Amino acid sequence: MKKSFQIAGAYVGIIVGAGFASGQEILQFFTSFGWMGIAGGIIATFFFAFLGMQLTQLGSRLKTDSHKDVIYHICGRYLGVIVDIIITFFLFGVAVVMMAGSGSIFEQQFGLPAIVGNIVMAALTILTVCLNVQKLLNIISMITPFLMVLVLIITGYSLFTMDQSFADLNAIAKAQPQAASNWLMGGLLYVSYNIAAGAAMLAVMGGTEKDSKVAGRGGILGGLGLGLLILLINIGMFVKMDQLKSVDMPTLMLANHMHPVLGALMSIALLGMIYNTAVGMLYAFSVRLIKPSSKKFKPAVIGFGVLSFAASFVGFIKLVSTVYPLMGYLGFTLIAAIILAWFRSRKNRGIDNNTRIAG
Repeated sequence: MKKSFQIAGAYVGIIVGAGFASGQEILQFFTSFGWMGIAGGIIATFFFAFLGMQLTQLGSRLKTDSHKDVIYHICGRYLGVIVDIIITFFLFGVAVVMMAGSGSIFEQQFGLPAIVGNIVMAALTILTVCLNVQKLLNIISMITPFLMVLVLIITGYSLFTMDQSFADLNAIAKAQPQAASNWLMGGLLYVSYNIAAGAAMLAVMGGTEKDSKVAGRGGILGGLGLGLLILLINIGMFVKMDQLKSVDMPTLMLANHMHPVLGALMSIALLGMIYNTAVGMLYAFSVRLIKPSSKKFKPAVIGFGVLSFAASFVGFIKLVSTVYPLMGYLGFTLIAAIILAWFRSRKNRGIDNNTRIAG
């Protein structure tokens, strides 16, 4: 079980930076639909658990060190080329968003120029990606329990101190920018873009475990953990919706309203999660293009990291509202392929069982 929990923690750690850290993502994909955002969160939980299980199990069976083998196995030779290119492109895109998010935290919480946060995150990410993948897993999985505790505290406090009626809060929430046409599409798009971003590292994490059942269990537990975080952050922001208009980092604002110390702790947790995702994305992007054993790997990581740092000056909210929805729609291709591969494997197992019985 230890390995399953390690994979689960790393799964949460990678996805949280891309999809949870600021609260802006939960706000646009769930909270902006009012109470129905909770239904979207439940749907997202199911898909995170199912898709996490499939990708980690495939990574384990194929013993992969990049997402390429898993994608071609799921999608086939021709569709696999397209999905591979999409995922590789968005791995770089999410790394860029993470560096921009770090700049927003430094500016909002510490009053420092955003460029300081961008530089710090870029430097730490580049240095860490030069480590081996097992060390990456250990680092990424460490911060998850810390964030869980902070989110529970903030959500509980928000519920006990809410000062608006549910009807008023529902109206305010629905007036916020929405990243999808309805709550169902919001939940599905949210899973889609996160899986498009996280599939590569999920496959690599699965490849570190020989037992596919252990790897798959880690994917399920990680998906359930992500679902719990969605629901808690969504509820915490919903009951304080009147205070969160036009804020880059809503979860950080909630923590600061509770107590400055909690705000400082939340800043550390958010930076940790953004760091986790930036590292995971840059590593997966780099190993897709250059083998980790190659002498060119570390110089290439430095070059890719510098490029992502340069691109991060577009701005955090703008990047979230453009990169993520586009990524979500393209990620539906990957989800459909994973589901079809699952049906095919079940059908093949059924044929094998019938053959054994007949024999």
